[in-house]
Amino acid sequence: MMSAILTADYSDSPKPHPSVHSGSELVEDLLPLGEKVRMRGLVIFILPAIMIITDLAFASNYLFYLEGQSVIGYSTKQKKTIFYSLSQEDVMQKPSVGFDYLRRLSGETRDYGTLAIQARLAYNGEVDKKFEPQLYNAYIKYKTGLADIWLGHNRPALGLSSYLDSHAQLFPTLAMQGFGYDRDWGLGLYREFNWGNFALTATTGSGMPLYLKGNYLTAIRISKGILAQDNYTFGFSLAYGRTLNTMGYHLMEPDPIQFVMLGGDFTYLWRNVENRFEFFIGEKEERKAYALFGRSEIDLSGEGRLKLGIQPVCWETANTWDYQFYAGISFQITGDIAVRSLYQYVQDTKDQRIVFQIYYYKGL
Repeated sequence: MMSAILTADYSDSPKPHPSVHSGSELVEDLLPLGEKVRMRGLVIFILPAIMIITDLAFASNYLFYLEGQSVIGYSTKQKKTIFYSLSQEDVMQKPSVGFDYLRRLSGETRDYGTLAIQARLAYNGEVDKKFEPQLYNAYIKYKTGLADIWLGHNRPALGLSSYLDSHAQLFPTLAMQGFGYDRDWGLGLYREFNWGNFALTATTGSGMPLYLKGNYLTAIRISKGILAQDNYTFGFSLAYGRTLNTMGYHLMEPDPIQFVMLGGDFTYLWRNVENRFEFFIGEKEERKAYALFGRSEIDLSGEGRLKLGIQPVCWETANTWDYQFYAGISFQITGDIAVRSLYQYVQDTKDQRIVFQIYYYKGL
């Protein structure tokens, strides 16, 4: 699973730096193009499939879900139909099929850990290599009794993205805008208390792919309140490292940059309204950087089936300021099928988009 994925060549989108693979320690760079695609397909799908099929046949302490989605939209700037929600390079969201697998590891007296694997095969109609294997969760977690320790591909302990699962949503988070990573390779520690929780992670600072170019990211988060029982949680995060500028599986610059960030996040559930706020302030590339994020969603059905939401976001990095606004609606048709739509306005490019998604998620 410790395989990275080749940067594709897009004709009308931001290009990776021309020296991106010069001297890279990315293992796949030593392989021909066809071998790279076959290698990542083998790692992401075939090997996990063997493990899962074995488990389905001989064990009962697992959860297995099939996942599929259709995504289509329109961009006023590009004046054409698009098949992604955020960008061509980013992994979320694109038409895809995949699975979500969770196995409980247990002995005679207690559960001692968890194995999680979540992967997709996504379609991107705007590139030559139209199918893109994607790996989200790929970690093993061990319960020591004092804390949970994980190793693999999981969430860094930084802000909202450390506990908010957005892999199926159209609304993006700040982690998708360069303030951290939604997933990263490494290890972490998590401890829950009756007043909140504590998390510490040490990861590669490369995001979805695995690169070893002197890059790293350390992060710590401490929070007050447990969302499931208190209906609120607020936390503070601190991150330090030298990270790579990646977008999805695509390396945009060849060398790591300094990343120092202080963040705060707050989630509050009140009746049928969900409110989430987040801020970051620090340095990227030895320049000041900050971000503000807010999201409010209201449940119109009382059962979580019909939701309306808005999300304003602004940030400044490398002396460049940007503002984006999102408004969306989602409806859970059945327990397995949901439909969503999202409007997006991007101040920097004056682009306006409307995106539609049909999402399928069924347990077996």
